[in-house]
Amino acid sequence: MDKMKKEGFGSKLGFIFAAAGSAVGLGNIWRFPYLAAKYGGGIFLLVYLILAVTFGFSLMITEIGIGRKTGKSVIGAYKDVDKRFAFLGPIAAVVPFIITPYYCVIGGWVLKFLAIFATGYGKTVADDGEFFTGFIGDWKQPTIFFIAFALLTAIVVILGVQKGIEMMSRILMPVLLVLIVGIAVYTLTIPGALSGVKYYVLPNFKGFTFTTFLKTLVAAMGQLFYSMSLAMGIMVTYGSYMRKEDSLEGSVRQIEIFDTAVAFLAGMIIIPAVFAFSGGDPAALGKGPSLMFITLPNVFKTMKGGQVVGTFFFFLVALAALTSSISLLETIVSIICEKTKINRYYGTLICFAFVIIVGMTSVFGYSIWDKVTIFGYQFLDFYDFISNNVIMPVVSLLTCILIGYFVKTKYIEDEVLNGEKKFGAKGLYKVMILVICPVCMIIILLSNFLVKL
Repeated sequence: MDKMKKEGFGSKLGFIFAAAGSAVGLGNIWRFPYLAAKYGGGIFLLVYLILAVTFGFSLMITEIGIGRKTGKSVIGAYKDVDKRFAFLGPIAAVVPFIITPYYCVIGGWVLKFLAIFATGYGKTVADDGEFFTGFIGDWKQPTIFFIAFALLTAIVVILGVQKGIEMMSRILMPVLLVLIVGIAVYTLTIPGALSGVKYYVLPNFKGFTFTTFLKTLVAAMGQLFYSMSLAMGIMVTYGSYMRKEDSLEGSVRQIEIFDTAVAFLAGMIIIPAVFAFSGGDPAALGKGPSLMFITLPNVFKTMKGGQVVGTFFFFLVALAALTSSISLLETIVSIICEKTKINRYYGTLICFAFVIIVGMTSVFGYSIWDKVTIFGYQFLDFYDFISNNVIMPVVSLLTCILIGYFVKTKYIEDEVLNGEKKFGAKGLYKVMILVICPVCMIIILLSNFLVKL
């Protein structure tokens, strides 16, 4: 085992905050609210919560368990579990290499909006309906903010597991939680917001069909991957830093609660605010990814103290994006260092250069290369599709097959018992890994290809 891999988290709380920080990111604060708005509010929320405590729990405990048992990053870990599945490590490792560059590009967009609101120009953005399109259409400014965000990420990773990732997570995660609770409470004071809360938390099955349910189920499962950092090699890597004496089942439950709570609160900020601003207009709620960068500035414009609220909101999003980008970069750095035996400093510099080079294709994809597409997708959209809709479900499906039918679920069950007397969810875990999770993965893959391709 190389020198880097001997370093681990100094405490259970440090691991939980770091893993929760990985899970809590743009998926929670950006993606979750617009999907909830699009797929019926309360119905999507109900489906997601059920999946989180069953589907998400089973996949997360499997990945962290593999990492802790093998003590290796994702490439070496799968080989250690079963040599016949050694190919799965490199496949899983591809995901963070694809995601990290474009994730940092989006992180740069968030920094830009934070800078705008912090300097008092939030109203200008709201008044200019084409501001966001114009911003990403001019590659110069997006490049500056992209590099700044990637550099912040790299500095934390260079500092190491305990002095960098663990320390920053201990600071950022409580701050993030206080901010999101505070903004959510403030949002509820907006006239008309309570109608949005009702839409968000109360399932309305009127006109709900099997087709609608299937679409909602697939969307919620896809969100679970994105939100909980599953099938990216991240949880395997973080698991390899976890102490043997700490409770694996308990830690996963705590990460899950933290992650889901942040997603729920993000929805409590965005959906009631947009609902009040638009009078419940489905078109406003269905804006999709542009909800945060185009619709929300208009919402903040109409709020009392909206300039301040907008500043705090984009600071919150920036923190969430940073904690996730740190985990993504840490994963690819751990892979490079483990395979080449170079130290963390040089490994991070190499990965930083890679992130900048590949990330620039996403920057150019919306500006000077906007006419260039891959299978009809712009660069960033293609990277997102191939990683989230294809590779990640494949990795999870094969992981379930490996654990469920080759080494058997006892492999993970024994690792869970290292830090606790019993595995309380053992029965649920076996059913999920052997039957339900593989079926869900096949449904996701089939639906993605039928709808997208």
